[in-house]
Amino acid sequence: MGVFDRIGADPEDTSEIQLKKRSLVALAFLVGVAGLAWGAIYLAVDETLAASIPGGYVVVSGISIGIFAATGRYQLFRTTQLALILVLPFMLMVTLGGFINASAVILWSFMAPLGALLVSGRREAVYWFVAFTGLLVVSRFLQPYVRADNNLSDAMIILFFVLNIVGVSLVVFLLLQYFVGQRDLAMRLLGREQQKSERLLLNVLPSKIAQALKEEERTIADHHPEVSVLFADIVGFTPLSDELDPIEMVDLLNEVFTYFDGLCQSYQVEKIRTIGDAYMVAAGVPTPRLDHAAVLARVALDMNAFHDSGASDLARRLKFRFGLNSGPVVAGVIGDTKFQYDIWGDTVNTASRMESHGVPGRIQITKSTYELIREDFACVPRGPVQVKGKGTLYTWFLEGIR
Repeated sequence: MGVFDRIGADPEDTSEIQLKKRSLVALAFLVGVAGLAWGAIYLAVDETLAASIPGGYVVVSGISIGIFAATGRYQLFRTTQLALILVLPFMLMVTLGGFINASAVILWSFMAPLGALLVSGRREAVYWFVAFTGLLVVSRFLQPYVRADNNLSDAMIILFFVLNIVGVSLVVFLLLQYFVGQRDLAMRLLGREQQKSERLLLNVLPSKIAQALKEEERTIADHHPEVSVLFADIVGFTPLSDELDPIEMVDLLNEVFTYFDGLCQSYQVEKIRTIGDAYMVAAGVPTPRLDHAAVLARVALDMNAFHDSGASDLARRLKFRFGLNSGPVVAGVIGDTKFQYDIWGDTVNTASRMESHGVPGRIQITKSTYELIREDFACVPRGPVQVKGKGTLYTWFLEGIR
């Protein structure tokens, strides 16, 4: 039924409106096919007036579809089609001599409330159903005033009973099958879009935080008493970027940070953000873990071994500084549209100072981190270091795993 997609189509239509338009055109087409068949049979048995009613529907319905295709006036098309489908079977029944003589042809009028349910909505469908019921009641009182017989034999009347019941049932089945098929297609497409949105959300936020945002209407902010924070920075990247064209620079950063992202995923630690050529990662947020310092120490060692990971020739020229600190932080989501999961506190600031006051190719750690990992990792003291905003701090260099 793809031909129905183009009739009265509007690029600005929502998927729901598109489905309703296609369904109504499909209903008009199916009833029109039945109208041609019924009109031909009535004409063959010399019921000319009766034949003119379904034949008239085909003509008027065709004009209505043409106007809809030319103007896109969906409400006019919808009202016209539903009114024709409601009234003309009733007129045909009166013309043929009542409910029995017409073989219950008024059953076709039921297509009006059914069509309204599919293409208008439940409230409007109720009105059309009331109208259909009213015509049934009127047909009861008109019975004494209509013709007593027609040119249809008893066998033909019984045949038309079968044809009307089968015809109505077939149209209902085909219409619902089409509607359900289109709905299922829309649901599959919606599911794919939801999966894409979910993946994008999980690329921005930790899964635990993303779930909380979807389920709760509250500010996401938590205190975490035991967390480790690692900063990594490319040494001399600014002058290097002056030598590279924009594509080379972005490709280089992408190579480095893709490797770092893989480590974060492998060790199940949380990448917080990148700022220029700086990379920030934390362990112990949003889910607490006892080995936060140890796991981040391993991440830092593997990051420092980036050159051994099959790096490109240009990437082999890079050197990194690392700073690692442990302590309490506050974590939460900021922003409304371009939201971001972030962490704050003195622990974060000190980790950043460890990186900025560090040595190229070395991983500088604070005393708090050293106390947590010294049993399992080889560390050498650097001694007192004057740190901006912090005064004198005793630091160590992380060398490797014992």
